[in-house]
Order: sequence, then structure tokens, then C-alpha cells
Amino acid sequence: MAEQRFHQGDHVSWSAHGSRAYGVVRGTTTERTRIRGRAVSAAPDDPQYRVRSDGTGHDVAHRPEALRHEQG
Repeated sequence: MAEQRFHQGDHVSWSAHGSRAYGVVRGTTTERTRIRGRAVSAAPDDPQYRVRSDGTGHDVAHRPEALRHEQG
């Protein structure tokens, strides 16, 4: 399966505790960092997306394979 690409402003969803969570892509992370106190092991060849959750308003990080494009 081809790797999905997301852009800033894309509306996405991901699996969260047995349901779907929704948010907006805020950017790409390509280096080790921390988001809300959690380690994010991103790298240039293994990027993660910073997403602002619609439900909580907090930023989270997800790998591309965990995200799905949504309408809106």
C-alpha cells in the first residue's frame, strides 16, 4: 500500500480507545521531540504528523499509517 501523505490543514481521523478521534494536521515532525510530555520518535525517514484533536484541543503525534483522510 502506498504511503499516505497529509498536509497542514487536512482533516483526519485515527483509532482511539475503540472509537474514532478527529483532528486537523498542524505539521510534520521529523526529529525526536516531546508533545504533551510524551516522547515522539520521529526521523526524516520516519516522519510523524502533529495533529490538533477536535475533541480535546491538544496536539498529538501519529504516524501516517494511523491516520485517515476525512471530509471537512
